[in-house]
Amino acid sequence: MKAKIEKVFLLVLFLMTILLSKPDYNIKMGTVAPENSFWIEELNRVEQKIQDSTNGKIGFQIYPSGIQGDEVQMLRKMKLGQLDAASFTGVGLGRIVPDIRVFELPFLFKSYEEIDYIKKKLFDYFQKRFWKKGYYLASWGEVGFVYLFTKKKVRNVRDLRKLKIWLWKGDPLAKTVFNVLDIPAVSLPINDVFTSLQTGLIEGAYISPYGSMAMQWYTKTDYIMKYPLTYSIGAVLINKDKFESIPKKHRKILIRETKQGMSKITQKSRQDNQKSLKLLQENGLELIEVSEKAKSKYKQAGEKTRRKLSGDLYSQEILDRVLNLLEEYRNKNQKQ
Repeated sequence: MKAKIEKVFLLVLFLMTILLSKPDYNIKMGTVAPENSFWIEELNRVEQKIQDSTNGKIGFQIYPSGIQGDEVQMLRKMKLGQLDAASFTGVGLGRIVPDIRVFELPFLFKSYEEIDYIKKKLFDYFQKRFWKKGYYLASWGEVGFVYLFTKKKVRNVRDLRKLKIWLWKGDPLAKTVFNVLDIPAVSLPINDVFTSLQTGLIEGAYISPYGSMAMQWYTKTDYIMKYPLTYSIGAVLINKDKFESIPKKHRKILIRETKQGMSKITQKSRQDNQKSLKLLQENGLELIEVSEKAKSKYKQAGEKTRRKLSGDLYSQEILDRVLNLLEEYRNKNQKQ
């Protein structure tokens, strides 16, 4: 009898420990980032720092590898309250605030320094825009500069038009670029790209060098076009209601640690993208040079895309602000 009482006592004690250790504010966060990538490693570190700094009051439940679906599905779940936060690329962010897509206009930026300058200048503007839509913009992130990976060699636009290239399903920006360049596109969710490269449904896809390795897309391609198509922005969003439900003292810690963590992810991402380009070549992929003539055609296509989408996908006002800030940065940089 005594032994039974002891077992019941221990069971009750165990259950109480679980209940007492449960965070007051549990944040369910989704991402398409692969489970074993440094993105997830850093998110886990950020989670631990926030837990430690709030004495366990805030906890995270991170769902990697698109477990909660693609970006459109994660947005839907955030609206329904099934997810509290998520990391997004421009495709998902643009579903909420389309103006954000000006950061991803093709063949526009030449360096990360240009991008950082403009992102810093416009952070408050975009934070207010997302807040009005019901989301807290916690921090910028990024995928980085995006390259074209193909099964066949692409030296110019003519070669590109002979291939079936992946088009991220539901992305109006990429669709317009493809239409301007007259490239055959196969519209698919991002989670279907690897299998589609494997089966031959598509013959090329665009992604950052590190992303290609993390998602294993590089194993199904042979060439990389040595001329970035665009820059891919990212950000962490938190559901507004969830964010406001957290006490201000804990909220400050959440904001601070998220920003610091995403800054580390961004810097590491840039380093790993550079390393990945070398590793990809060591793994047999060939880096294809792009002629000045081909670059000129790509830049013309980029300018045409900007004009087509202005007033439709994004406002002329935000486009002008980005172009003016870019000119401002380049003029300052030339004088130094």
